[in-house]
Order: sequence, then C-alpha cells, then structure tokens
Amino acid sequence: MKSKKILSALLALGMIVSLASCGQGGDGSTTSSADAEGGNASQTTFDITVVRWAESWGTTFTESAFLKEIAEQTGVTLNWQTYYSADWSEQKSLLLASGDLPDAFFGSITLTDSDISQNKASLYELTDLIAENMPNLSAILADDPTVKAMCTDPNGEIYSLPKKLPLRPTTANEMYINTDFVEALGMSVPDTYEELADYLIAVGQNDPDGNGENDTYGYINAASLSGDLNNILIPFGIQVSRAGNYMSLDANDTPYFVPASETYKEAVKWMKNLFDNGGVDPERFTQDSSMVNAKVQAEGGSKTGLVSAWTADAETGANASQFEVLKAVVGPDGNRYCESDPTFLNYGRNELEITKTCENPALLLQWADCFYTDLASLQTYYGSIGDGKVADNGDGTYELLIPEDGTSLDTSCWTYSFRDHGPKYMSADFEANVILPTDQGDGAKLLDDEVNKEYASNTFPVCYYTDDQLSNLTMLTTDIYNYVEAQYAHWVVDGGIDEEWDAYIQQVNAMGLEQVVEIQKAAYETYKNA
Repeated sequence: MKSKKILSALLALGMIVSLASCGQGGDGSTTSSADAEGGNASQTTFDITVVRWAESWGTTFTESAFLKEIAEQTGVTLNWQTYYSADWSEQKSLLLASGDLPDAFFGSITLTDSDISQNKASLYELTDLIAENMPNLSAILADDPTVKAMCTDPNGEIYSLPKKLPLRPTTANEMYINTDFVEALGMSVPDTYEELADYLIAVGQNDPDGNGENDTYGYINAASLSGDLNNILIPFGIQVSRAGNYMSLDANDTPYFVPASETYKEAVKWMKNLFDNGGVDPERFTQDSSMVNAKVQAEGGSKTGLVSAWTADAETGANASQFEVLKAVVGPDGNRYCESDPTFLNYGRNELEITKTCENPALLLQWADCFYTDLASLQTYYGSIGDGKVADNGDGTYELLIPEDGTSLDTSCWTYSFRDHGPKYMSADFEANVILPTDQGDGAKLLDDEVNKEYASNTFPVCYYTDDQLSNLTMLTTDIYNYVEAQYAHWVVDGGIDEEWDAYIQQVNAMGLEQVVEIQKAAYETYKNA
C-alpha cells in the first residue's frame, strides 16, 4: 500500500509538472532528441491525420479548450486533417502509397496493426523517445503491465502510443427488453434462452404495439456474425473477441475458433428457428444501419422487442423509456453469459504514430504526454472544462454536465472530445472524484453493469503478432471469414446446417483454419507471458 501511495504522489507531481510545462525542460527549452534522428528540432507546427466514426460529429473537437491550453503550454501548432470512417479505407491506401505523409496519425481507427507492420520504415520506433520526452507515460508503463504489453510488439519495440479508457464497466453490450411489449403480450420477463425465444417469436407473430399492422419483430438489427455471437447468441456462451478474429477461450483457457465449434452449430439452429417464426426481422441480411434505426427509433414507439446495446438510449433514442436491462438468461449449459471484452474495450494501442516526415518527434511526444494525466483524460473523453462540458466543483470533484441543446451525452462526448480515441489514462483514485448523470450515458451504463457483471467470462484478448504472423493471418483469414459469414446467413435463411456441417469443417480446414488457430494460440501465450 505504501508503494502505491508513493507512486500516486509521483504521478500527481508528474501531472502538475506536465500542466505547468507539458514536457519542457526546467529552462523552458524542449528536448532535442530529434537531432539524434537527423531531424529539425525547431519544428513547432505539425500535420496530424485523424479519423472520426461519423461525419455528423463535425470537427468541433479540434477547437476544444483543452487542446488550446496544451498548444499554448507546449508551443505546438496543429493542423488537423480529418477523415471519416466510411471513406477512410480507400483514402488511407492512397495516402500511404503516395509517401506524402502527415507528421502523425492519431486515434486507433486510423492505422491498424497491419498498416504499422507494413510501413515501419516510415515510422519512428518510440521506445527511447518516450523515455526521454514522456514522463507521464513512462510512469504509467512502469506501473501498469497491461498498458506496456498492449503497446510493445513481440520484438520489444513501440511504434504507437497506448490508452486506457476511464470509468469503464465490466460488461460490454447488454440485452435490453421492451417492457411495453412484455406487458402487452401478458408475458413474464424471460429468464432462460427458451423463454427468450418464446417472447421474441410472440412479438413477431402478434401486434404488441396495437397499431393493427404486422410491423413488429422480436429482434431487429443489421447482419453481423460477430455481433450476433456477442449479442443475440450470447446465451450459448460463444462470445468472440471484438478484435474481429472469431476467437474465444474454452473452459480450459485454450483459444478456439468459434464458427467451427459444435456449440456454434446449435446456436445457428436456434437462430434459424427465430428467423422462421418472426423472432428476428426478415430484412436482417439485407438492411443497413439506417434502416435498423428507423425501426428501432420509430416515432411513436420502437418496433423491436429486444436490443443489444451499450445503453438503451444509445440504441433506441427517444424510445429508451420502453426498455430496461435484461438479466442474462440461462443458456443451454445452465449458465448465464454477458459480453465482456476488457482488453479491447478498455485498453488500446495505435493511438498516435509519428512518421519520418516529422522533423521534431521529441516536441510532438511532449505535447502527447500532456494527454496522460487524470484531468486531461477527463476532458479528452467527455469534453473540456473550459467549454462548459465538465464542471470543476472546486473541491476535487468534477461533474459531467448534461447538454443544454437537447442532444444525448453520448453524442455530445463524441462531438466535443476525442472520446474513445487518442492517448489517455485516468487513475482509479481520480475516477472516484468524477460525478456522472445516472439517467444516460456512462452513468446509466455503470448502473446497468451491476445487473450482469457477475456473468462476465474470459474472452480472447487483444494480442500482438509478429510481422510474419500478421502477414499469414492477413493472407488466410480474409477468405475464411467471408466463407463462414456467408454460410451463417445461408443457414439462418435457408437451413441445412446439419447436412452441410462436415463439408463446411473440411472446407475451412482446407482454407488454412488450423494454421490460423496455431498462430492465435502462440500469440495468446506471448500475451500471457507479457
């Protein structure tokens, strides 16, 4: 306990120093590590590429009070080059191929592990630069082995900065049931997966919203195999990593590929029954997210009996009052399961990469080190104090304010801050001083988390791969994933899984699945050792 108190004091001191000078030396000069790289330490203006999920959020985040404060403290001027996720894949390929790179890439959806692996010659290896220029991050790396393991590749090198998100729940998405429909149907809230199926089918076959039309369905969503495994099919205990690799851990802590398991086969048959009997939207495999939102957030009341969501308001909008969190139902094996993926949802890497175009990486890292304080992480996650998004109560506590313009907290946070993206780390002691509204956003999520967090189970973590492993996975998995996803849709719509299962297993093995699983097992062992 004494050592933790000493470390906390050191971190607090580091935060004070950082806020005072943000990485500057005692005489106000900047460290000149760039000279060792042949760079120009006089550079103070940097071009930074960032990607946003939605264009509707705009670029207000680049003008936040927090960014203005640290720009003034460090003497850094930033030119933000903002792209949007829908178009980024193609634009990224052109940008990387051109060689005309920005000084840095910001945020974990900007460059992937594969992008970094294939472009290392164009990026700075950051280990020594971090030690020389980032006291806040250096203290975190020394104290939190998960953060260090997350950003250190199998060669012991660091090419990107990490994050740990604040105020996180144990659960990920949870099921939210439409209590208006439960009441209208005269049913009880489901407690088992059989009762859940009965309820979903009843919603589809009856008229629980009383409008005289056949326009309600038990579960409405766009097609996604990985999403289904973690949401509607979660009672079967076949949660997969959100990293998109379809891997999970069995009872013996051994990695396995879920879509090749017998339990998966039974889950698909259960889903087929729902599809055939109105338990899921018949447009499931043909609609996009905008069509889903039109039904789930329909004016006058939602058309779905169940959603899987971070919070009810995040998915159902103005219809959130119809829904309440559902206790995880008992699955076929007698256990209850909920989605939980702590390394993917809480920790991350690829939050900042510096290219060889940058002439002064030292100063840019000193600027980035300002993100690794409690107060900075609060503002880069929720919005700036200076912009009226968070209130400093003057007693050591801080309160997240509900937007005055009527938008949701979730929308406000993504509009006025980096939210999930970018460097950040908040200590547990500081988290206890943050006050959240409990009727929406993260405060509501933490309350809902209490319902199901005891049912969280281990899942396959976010692993780091060697360049050879990553190359082999990229080569093998594209066709495998496309095949299993197509077969899933085929079996749910057309059936035939029992008759076609053996040929399916032979096909995925012929495509290299066994090699993929061996690579994932090796990466998992490396992760555990780290």
